[in-house]
Amino acid sequence: MQDVPDSPGIAQRSREPASERTPGVVAAGLCGLVAAGMVLGIAELFAGLIDPDASPFVATGATVVDHTPETLREFAIEQFGTADKVVLFVSMGVVMAVLAVVVGLLERRRPYGSALLIAFGLIVCVAVLGRPNATAVFAIPTLLGIAAGVVTLRFLIARAPAPTPLGEVSVDPSRRRFLVLVAGAAAVAAGSAAAGRWVGERMRAVTADLERFVLPRPVTAAAPPPPGTDPPVRGLTEFVTPNDTFYRIDTALRIPAVTSEDWRLRIHGMVDREIELTMDELRRRPAVEKMITLTCVSNEVGGDLAGNARWIGYPLADLLAEAGVRPDADMVLSTSADGFTAGTPVAALTDGRDALLAVGMNGAPLPVEHGYPARLVVPGLYGYVSATKWVVDLELTRFDKAQAYWTRRGWSARGPIKTASRIDVPAPFAEIAPGPAVVAGVAWAQHRGITAVEVQVDDSPWQPAELAPEYSSDTWRQWTWRWDATPGDHTLRVRATDGEGRIQTEQRADPVPDGATGWHTRTFRVE
Repeated sequence: MQDVPDSPGIAQRSREPASERTPGVVAAGLCGLVAAGMVLGIAELFAGLIDPDASPFVATGATVVDHTPETLREFAIEQFGTADKVVLFVSMGVVMAVLAVVVGLLERRRPYGSALLIAFGLIVCVAVLGRPNATAVFAIPTLLGIAAGVVTLRFLIARAPAPTPLGEVSVDPSRRRFLVLVAGAAAVAAGSAAAGRWVGERMRAVTADLERFVLPRPVTAAAPPPPGTDPPVRGLTEFVTPNDTFYRIDTALRIPAVTSEDWRLRIHGMVDREIELTMDELRRRPAVEKMITLTCVSNEVGGDLAGNARWIGYPLADLLAEAGVRPDADMVLSTSADGFTAGTPVAALTDGRDALLAVGMNGAPLPVEHGYPARLVVPGLYGYVSATKWVVDLELTRFDKAQAYWTRRGWSARGPIKTASRIDVPAPFAEIAPGPAVVAGVAWAQHRGITAVEVQVDDSPWQPAELAPEYSSDTWRQWTWRWDATPGDHTLRVRATDGEGRIQTEQRADPVPDGATGWHTRTFRVE
């Protein structure tokens, strides 16, 4: 039988030896993306088996956070608030995707892409080993991920089809086989990542442990808020912040998973006797319940990085007294399970204020994202020097001998909370009707209290607002002011006076290095 000649316009590259093909740009880029996905997926799988903190993605993100300039970090918090970690992860994903495509393109003719993938992997491995709680085995997931990624890249590139010349229609069956292989490899990568996270959660069993956790019965319960503490004004901040809306700002990209059975608290350093407590030993001590407002130092003027809750815990002054603090110790360096540190003045833990090792929040065990099974709560200090979550270590030392996480990065060492006030109602750029109107908000100066709040409309004289009953000097205070609104555009300002008689300063200052200052303003229209 006579051979039928090839039809014109039909590319018959299936007969071309695979070794002589140069993969197309799109196919090569796809190979790079899938190979990078395999690196992360396999690494996540083995990180789940070894330790979830060994995840290269999380370790890289944490390293980025640690080395981000303070101005950029504050900008991220200001712009994105508690979604800053999501933005970080998305940004990292975009950068990794671009680099993965470059890896694939470089691999088209020579194994340069494999070399670049190995180089990137080793850099990430260094980041993993540089985490505070890392051990040598933390490198294993990343190294295995690199190996899987290189094998996947070489395998797919060798089977990637060449590009189809313009105007031709390809019937090359290798294209379909290539797409099937790509889909299969992507499924393996995604499945490995999902399995790794599932295994990690199962191994830690923190959720189950939290469900079994029984709160201690406090010997003194927090008094209920007095009548009128929550003025009935729509849009005004609640006096008690629910757990699911309480702000969360910390450096943990992956929430530390510590069970109550595994938890230990070591008190050591400049003490007469070292103490190590288990949760069972802690339960034998008398617990108390206190209402305390917490504030983040990153809170901008008028920001919402503050919250008030009922905390159940154990007085830190009692624990320190049992250890015997030496007279020359002036700082407690607290350490989280993920390696974060905070330096708290010893005086703030022993001067009679309600400084707690907390295990409960608003009548429930601490949520995992808020420090389960134990955290520090200290009224009057910003969280970066006092509110260590997942706390496992208290070292008595001195400010001239040790520096904590944020003080090494230029923040002030002691962090007392500044007087602040905020307008909640009316909303920004709201339009309200002329006539009687209610302006409302909240003010705080923990451990000093709020004695007065004043409101100014445009350039008119300051007017005293009505304060809700004070719960304690350690909690915020709601305020309201009634006004006969006149038509036009208006600007409201608010300022507070603390319990020591100091009026909140008008001077604007950024959060760095010791908290924002300035009067909160709000512009709106009456028509």
